[in-house]
Amino acid sequence: MTDTPILTQLAALATGSMPSEVIDGIPARIIDIVGIAVRASTLDTSRSIVGFSTDQGTAPQSTAIGASVKMSAAEAAFVNGVLAHSLDYDDTHLPSILHPSASVVPAALAAAEWVDASGTALLEAVTAGLEITVRLGMGGYDPVGRQSVYFERGQHATSICGAIGSAAAVARLLGGSAEVVQDAMGIACSMASGIIEANRAGGTVKRLHCGWAARSGVSAAQLAVRGITGPPTAIEGRFGLFQAFLGDQGRVSATLDRLGENWEAAGIFYKPYPANHFTHTGIDAAIALRNRGLAVADISTATLEVAPPTVRTIGDPIAAKRRPDTGYQAQFSGPYTVIAGFLGGGGLGVGLADFTDALAIDPRRRDLMAKVDVVGSETFLDIYPYQFPARLTVQTTDGHQLVEEVLTNRGGSHRPLSSEELAAKFNDNVDGLLSPDAADRLATSLADLASVGSVSDVLSPLCLVSALDEGTSS
Repeated sequence: MTDTPILTQLAALATGSMPSEVIDGIPARIIDIVGIAVRASTLDTSRSIVGFSTDQGTAPQSTAIGASVKMSAAEAAFVNGVLAHSLDYDDTHLPSILHPSASVVPAALAAAEWVDASGTALLEAVTAGLEITVRLGMGGYDPVGRQSVYFERGQHATSICGAIGSAAAVARLLGGSAEVVQDAMGIACSMASGIIEANRAGGTVKRLHCGWAARSGVSAAQLAVRGITGPPTAIEGRFGLFQAFLGDQGRVSATLDRLGENWEAAGIFYKPYPANHFTHTGIDAAIALRNRGLAVADISTATLEVAPPTVRTIGDPIAAKRRPDTGYQAQFSGPYTVIAGFLGGGGLGVGLADFTDALAIDPRRRDLMAKVDVVGSETFLDIYPYQFPARLTVQTTDGHQLVEEVLTNRGGSHRPLSSEELAAKFNDNVDGLLSPDAADRLATSLADLASVGSVSDVLSPLCLVSALDEGTSS
């Protein structure tokens, strides 16, 4: 246990200088999240959220994607955070297994627009917020059990840790001192929440989690600059967040290890496919078998082997995973995503068009999903959760066996997405929702944030999203 409170050390990090090598990677993360949020504006749940937030009648401070009017910074952060997480396309930190950018980026964008911050100030704030989010996530990672303790207890580390990281980012943007940033995070500890039963049993509430975290971060920072204070030991104290959420399994050492020297934010994984990250190597394996000439008509049975802790998310209960009712449920289905790998072709191999409600209940796909089993393999525990490895074994109708093993995820340091692939993902997300000219202006401005004097000017193309036809839900 450290003598200096964790929040004090995190606040010092948040108000200090950020390394240029980490900041250089932040514009691409902002572009990624903005593109995802634009595409998610077409969802029925997104329209519900925009309507809900519009009804709050808040001050016109910041842009909420899909809304016809500006909202308060907190409400805009809520809307954009919901949208950023609604497609399960947002980035992931490993091994904490949380999605940091979907709360921190919306919170920081809303605050930066409100206070008319510079692009550099935004980049620095996002860097700080991401690092704090993943550091708190690492505090809940059990290296022996190779699992997030938050996850084991049914808690969504993404929204819990994201609320605190978002508070730090916004407090920095509001010009708060280290003490104010510390208070903002301490306040956010009392606002952090989220359970993940929806991953297993359905429901759309999980889409709201990053919105709640972003809104909590903005609100906590606004309260802190007005003099509301939080407990300095809100993380490690006897009644602090670690004890409340993790019991005796919170790891202060992991949160603080080489803080300010080793930047976890630099290694966050991008998602190439709009589905639960546990499914991605299975998709890759299916695509590889398809490229080797295997047709779905030749599949007799297929077995997807994954790390045992992931089975309950993508393979349990197997009857339900073989018969998802919606495109959203399909994103958490090992059988569905394997079949999507064989049949899909959108995006970077499998895209948003492969996860519609109609395809989830398509009789042909259901017949194919019935042939796919999902099992745990202990051999993968040496890699998990630094990667989400998979092995796909197919018995063909003519008696042959084909095996494809994928040990590392696309989008991470072992198999990074190129700048061209990230651009393709963004363009696919905004296609039909922003004109080519507006999309190009937005991406170019965000890529060059370091030279932008006013974030408000950069975000102006997003106001055009709400003027388009509402379309249909994805």
